[in-house]
Amino acid sequence: MAHPVEKLTSLQNPRIKQLVKLRDRRPRDEAGVFLVEGYREIRRALEKNIKLQELYYAPDWFLGENEPALIAQAQAAGAKLFELTKDTFAKVAYRERPDGLLAVAPQWRRSLADLDRLLDGQRETGAYPGSMVPATLTPFVLVVEAIEKPGNLGTILRSADAAGCDAVIVCDPVTDIFNPNVVRASTGVLFSVPLVVEESARVLTWLRGRHIRTVATTPAAQTLYTAADLRGPLAVIMGSEQYGLSEFWLNNSDLPVRIPMAGQADSLNVAMATIITLFEAVRQRS
Repeated sequence: MAHPVEKLTSLQNPRIKQLVKLRDRRPRDEAGVFLVEGYREIRRALEKNIKLQELYYAPDWFLGENEPALIAQAQAAGAKLFELTKDTFAKVAYRERPDGLLAVAPQWRRSLADLDRLLDGQRETGAYPGSMVPATLTPFVLVVEAIEKPGNLGTILRSADAAGCDAVIVCDPVTDIFNPNVVRASTGVLFSVPLVVEESARVLTWLRGRHIRTVATTPAAQTLYTAADLRGPLAVIMGSEQYGLSEFWLNNSDLPVRIPMAGQADSLNVAMATIITLFEAVRQRS
């Protein structure tokens, strides 16, 4: 049975205050939820069977004609609906140009064992219902270490999705994968790319156990990324914005590679460097 729509008009309403708090990591983690703002992002969450707990909407902010259908879809899937005034929605929105849609979704956690099942062609279980996919004989994995900026992490997830990566592993994260700006910059593909957060040492053990070759990006490498063999089971390893890869990954990766730099800058933005390296791998693997 669908939940009735509750209207919220006061900026002092406890639900409004709680939504504002969910912009910060500690309240998100304590509640086990995170925010999903925007028509495209919410639609992608529903397409991946993410069970939205609540959907807040303000018709005065709608940009198109498809919002009512999306709201009905969320309600049919069990989300509680709340209609907000223009002012109350402006209070809870974290985008500069909101479109009148904001959802609360449950956090989830994948493990390396979950990735094993996925790569071996088994159905995922638990909080993130996945679809059955064929076993992956030549896994293509992206590993990112200690990414600091949510926008970069979101862009990296979006790029990994576009490149067809089988999974993204976030090692020793500085930023929270459920940060609203990660969701926004990923354009909602956070829900479609298998994503694991794990310690570097455990990830290396897992990669070696599956015989996945590791290619580390570093300006000190002798081999150009275009000269490296990026076919076969592969993990591309990318480091943090400020410090690059740690000694752990530089010392334990199979092959260091570099992107040539012709100007005064000694490095690229990590998201840009990730895109360049991933799509060279895509070219070779095509």
